[in-house]
Amino acid sequence: MTGVDPGRLDDQQLMKELETIHRTRHDTLLHGSNDALRVHNERMAQLEGEYLRRHPRRRVVAGRTRDGARERTPGGA
Repeated sequence: MTGVDPGRLDDQQLMKELETIHRTRHDTLLHGSNDALRVHNERMAQLEGEYLRRHPRRRVVAGRTRDGARERTPGGA
């Protein structure tokens, strides 16, 4: 594993790691090697998995669901 085990991070550290990995995602996808993208994917999954484990009842915004997206689109498709 690359980096600190997400389970050992406090909430503030976890959020900082998530913000960093999301900020670097686009450049890694476009310009990183296959190995760099694989490691990035694995780390992102670890961090996001830990966030979801800690916050299983997180607030979900209606517009971020399929139904909500359909409501934003003319014709519902």
